[in-house]
Amino acid sequence: MSTACLCIHGYTGSPKELEPLVEILKERTSWEISTPTLPGHGETLDLRGHYYQEWIAAVELALLDLQKRHETVLIIGFSMGGMIASYLAAKHQVSRLVLLSAALKYISFSQIVKDTLGMATDAYKGTLASNAIFSRYQKKIKHTYFFSNIEFMKCIEFTKPYLMKVSCPTLIIQGELDGIVPSKAANFLEKEISSSDKEVVFLPQSKHLVCHDEDQDIVFDKVLQFVGDL
Repeated sequence: MSTACLCIHGYTGSPKELEPLVEILKERTSWEISTPTLPGHGETLDLRGHYYQEWIAAVELALLDLQKRHETVLIIGFSMGGMIASYLAAKHQVSRLVLLSAALKYISFSQIVKDTLGMATDAYKGTLASNAIFSRYQKKIKHTYFFSNIEFMKCIEFTKPYLMKVSCPTLIIQGELDGIVPSKAANFLEKEISSSDKEVVFLPQSKHLVCHDEDQDIVFDKVLQFVGDL
């Protein structure tokens, strides 16, 4: 029985957000792994004129394509991609669902304050350029079309009702220091998802990009354990 994995990145992101995990899966499995780039996304953002329906349709087509060739398909979704992954898992036959920093709730103001103070301190010291958070997000902020943020919110609101229809085994992983998605979002996900087989893992040293952060080995191990019998 052949297996495939669909990996969905987040808003304003690219497949690189999931790249470390994808590389581990390529090393440890013989699966076909699909990492589509959402319309308007990628290393160079061009979001103007793109709508959330396109983002969902693009990955749904990728899922249907995988299902033509494989009996078993699992989905891994990061941030907004996690909410789209939940929608697809509710609508189609999916064997496993992995949600990384899924954006059911978004913007953790308490963590943003801490991150902002850290950037302000580095700016005062003249070391802002070496601040990892500043370096990672300054380009995105400059090149994100304002009205695309509304499409992001529409995407979350559209996919949210489908959580209660997710019945496949689900793994939820959330960084406790996430400044984009509040850590309590993982608890809301666990409550809303109807599957009787679900697990929540909190990462004490991780922010939003859990595949690239301090606890990435925990992410890899948990995901491999979760999909080990496929």
